Amino acid sequence: MPPVVHRFDPPERFVAGTVGEPGHRTFFLQAREGLRVTSVALEKQQVAILGERIDELLDELMSAGGVASLIPAITPVEQVDNAPLEQPIAEEFRAGTITLSWDAEDERVVIEVFPVVEVDVPIEADEEDLVDLPIDEPEPEELFVVRLTPVQARVFATRAASVVSAGRPACQFCGGPVDPAGHLCPRANGFRRHPT
Repeated sequence: MPPVVHRFDPPERFVAGTVGEPGHRTFFLQAREGLRVTSVALEKQQVAILGERIDELLDELMSAGGVASLIPAITPVEQVDNAPLEQPIAEEFRAGTITLSWDAEDERVVIEVFPVVEVDVPIEADEEDLVDLPIDEPEPEELFVVRLTPVQARVFATRAASVVSAGRPACQFCGGPVDPAGHLCPRANGFRRHPT
């Protein structure tokens, strides 16, 4: 059976957002076209890396030239999207692999999100056996595909960076997240540090 493809080419809106309090946030990618909304859950690190890679891709395209579409160096002020995620949020799946590419023909940034895939490993296999074990990944049941104009891609990258940085502040000594009650800092030999 072919996978269900949630395709937006291009979406009216494509953003990263969160639900919950810092330290307990759930991250989402969300696309909207008319009344159709698709939300996919993912990890904070995936949002951060996707935003960074999109910025790098756009910067490389600007440097190389040969692109007819306007590629903004920064997000235009009138395009900044700080609105909350569309409600209600219905998680289609949890993101596993995310691919990023440039379609030179249509001049679109293409993001493909595949669900987390569980691979069955025989219980009796030890580490040496795993090296030679053929991994037969099943075909995904769903796929989330978003094709963005360069402007939409830059807007997404800016918001992704903002969403990631809006969490708990980082400890100035170890870089770990600091809760409102402080945290046990390994650089302070386990003593509790409080937010400054």
